[in-house]
Amino acid sequence: MQSRERGNIIRKHFVFTGDVQGVGFRYRAHYAAQMEELTGWVMNRWDGAVEMEVQGTADAIERMIGRIAAGTYVWIQGREEWQIPLDEEESGFHVRYD
Repeated sequence: MQSRERGNIIRKHFVFTGDVQGVGFRYRAHYAAQMEELTGWVMNRWDGAVEMEVQGTADAIERMIGRIAAGTYVWIQGREEWQIPLDEEESGFHVRYD
């Protein structure tokens, strides 16, 4: 991501609902983030939703979500999102278990 222009990088916080737990969502998110050179994290929530923060270009983030949604058994019924401040120290994309 260092080679991209700084002004194009954004960070978004997402909450996904639907058939998003127990269907490989987090695995697909991790793989898609690596493919798009994005940073951030993803985790299952206690209420059956999946929460995710991701940082990169808006186009790369949308491609990532498209890759996740294209997965067998994954059905994103709801999607909430907010743009949030960048995390200057972050590296990589991680699955959280907390």
